[in-house]
Amino acid sequence: MAKELSVAEKLRNLYELQSVDSQIDEIEILKGELPMEVSDLEDEIAGLETRVNKLGNVVKDLEEEVSNHRANISEAEALIERYSKQLDNVKNSREYEALVKELELQKLEIQLSEKKIREAQQNIENKQETLDATVERKERKDKELEAKKVELKEIISKTEKEEKVLRKRSEDARKHVEDRLIKAYDKIRESYRNGLAVVHVERNSCGGCFNKIPPQVQLEISMRKKIIVCEHCGRVLVDDNIMEVDTAKVE
Repeated sequence: MAKELSVAEKLRNLYELQSVDSQIDEIEILKGELPMEVSDLEDEIAGLETRVNKLGNVVKDLEEEVSNHRANISEAEALIERYSKQLDNVKNSREYEALVKELELQKLEIQLSEKKIREAQQNIENKQETLDATVERKERKDKELEAKKVELKEIISKTEKEEKVLRKRSEDARKHVEDRLIKAYDKIRESYRNGLAVVHVERNSCGGCFNKIPPQVQLEISMRKKIIVCEHCGRVLVDDNIMEVDTAKVE
């Protein structure tokens, strides 16, 4: 049966875990916002790429539309030429009127197609302008991402080995802290940007929030008979000599 840990041992284990995690935090600070910036840039570039593809397809469709209208014009012109020749050989007024009507319809068809071509070409110009600007923006973001990745890679290469060792130490240290305390520890760490859940009493104050700690409470902290948290910030409080084992109390 595993021996029940004393409060002092629990506090030492917690403090050791905090020490290791704080070193990991320092490496994360060294990386700064780079990992998030890289991720954000990748998302932005993916969005720009999608937009470029959509705009490219729109321009392609509009160009096809222009081509179809030009084909309609060519077809209408061919019909006009044919109907014009047929006018020379009409046999009655009804046939003449029918041909004249067809000629007018084909001329209207040409005018309509020409109007549609002008509209489509204007639309192409606008979309192409937007497309060019989007492509230019994407190229800038690609370069920015590459620079950020190089910077992040350099930092990781310098700290990777150390971070790997520290994370292993953190995992090992967690095994020596009971689940109840681990849950409380993680919750406190997540609550503060500096990740401090276990702190010393410094100049009669909490090392986390710097509020005053009463002398009686400081005495109780130094005795290590129970786990004491700061009444202001909830951090676990330990004395300066927390890592020293009291050999007189060791059986």
